Amino acid sequence: MEEAMAKRIRLVLKKSPIGENETNRRTIAALGLKKIGQSKEFEASPNIMGMIRKVAHLVRVEEVEPRESS
Repeated sequence: MEEAMAKRIRLVLKKSPIGENETNRRTIAALGLKKIGQSKEFEASPNIMGMIRKVAHLVRVEEVEPRESS
């Protein structure tokens, strides 16, 4: 039986968090983004989506095709 595939997203840091408030800087760090242009993939869970909403002006969000497992 197939399990429901969770939606995957890729975050790309497009703007430096320097000059932002401490909360936004810590959110970017918690997402694992350090350098402009760096990207990471995540499952689209409610906690990740909430973090993205807080720093939406600093990141670019892209949908990623789910990986097929063998």
